[in-house]
Amino acid sequence: MSMIVNVLWPFVPAAITIHFARPDLHVWIFALNYIAMVPTANLLGFAGGELAKKLPKVLGVLMETTLSSVVEIVLFMILIHNDNNNNLIPVIQAAILGSILANLLLCLGLCFFAGGLRRNEQVFHEAVSEVGSGLLLVAGFGLLIPSAFYSALSGSATTGTFTPEELISNTRKISRATSIILLVAFLMFMWFNLRSHHSIFDEVLEQDEAEDEDRSKELKRAKLTFTECIIAIAIALTCVCMSAVFLVQEISYIVERGVPDNFMGLILVPLVEKAAEHLTAIDEAWDNQINFALFHCLGPSIQTALLNAPLVVIVGWGLGKDMDLNFEIFMIVLLVLSILVVGNFLRDGKSNYMEGGLCVLVYVIIAVTTWYYPNPHEGTTNVQIPMGEGHGH
Repeated sequence: MSMIVNVLWPFVPAAITIHFARPDLHVWIFALNYIAMVPTANLLGFAGGELAKKLPKVLGVLMETTLSSVVEIVLFMILIHNDNNNNLIPVIQAAILGSILANLLLCLGLCFFAGGLRRNEQVFHEAVSEVGSGLLLVAGFGLLIPSAFYSALSGSATTGTFTPEELISNTRKISRATSIILLVAFLMFMWFNLRSHHSIFDEVLEQDEAEDEDRSKELKRAKLTFTECIIAIAIALTCVCMSAVFLVQEISYIVERGVPDNFMGLILVPLVEKAAEHLTAIDEAWDNQINFALFHCLGPSIQTALLNAPLVVIVGWGLGKDMDLNFEIFMIVLLVLSILVVGNFLRDGKSNYMEGGLCVLVYVIIAVTTWYYPNPHEGTTNVQIPMGEGHGH
């Protein structure tokens, strides 16, 4: 499946060329760079996977998910750097939640569906699913708290208990403190996986490798050397960064053309940045390596919630931008419900195509709803309340 994506490589030079040759064609630049990110992210995923095989099991898988989340970190950093007057902050906030939703509902759903087509059910190890779903729930509530604080008190801010400015300032401080705490949780997660409990995960993943129904083909396939992996990663990262920069520069023009901010962040951005990861995970589920697939769905979700989101808040703080974890309540409710739904499917340690299909359908419902959700600057959101006024707008 990943090899088919390579037919998109011609889009990469085309996207770079059109950016410099015709900077006025905003829709074309956006569309071509959007497509160009898929094969470059795919190469990054493939080279990361080859590099992972040269490292100890768990370290390899974590290294792979970290490399693929580099695309996301690059996108977030470019978005926060290019932000003027908070115009891109709603897109970043939606992209943080959208990234987790895409992994949990779309990617995991497609993995369950693809794996379930060839067999009645797939059984995965409780160690992977328990740690994953438990951590995600903690991360979800961590991300929810600043939004809940703001929403609960936004009514009081307009009745004179304290000023809207104070509420916004306090929410930002809570977001920054929460970000630092979530980074500590991420370090604990890494220590748990790499040091204290790595033997459990090693055992699970080795057992998965033994069950790989594509193993015979795998052995015949030529692999990249260590040097080739590094070169491929360097080329892929350069192309991904260029596409990300060009893509972000066009977002405001695309939003002006009628694509809602929330749809852009929650659906469009995560789909392209996660494309390579999703292909890898679905391929693994198809080959009956369901624990590997779970790692590739839950790992990046945890990484987005515990590392990438706090990182963008802290970098925004350093750059003097108003980035915080005060998300749309509508969006955060979607996230927490999705985590609960997926946690419920993971609890029995088995999956089938119906569970997968249901997850994907829920994702489609979210995509449709998000298209009709108004933009934050239209005053419908908890992200902005009237500064120094006595009423809402």
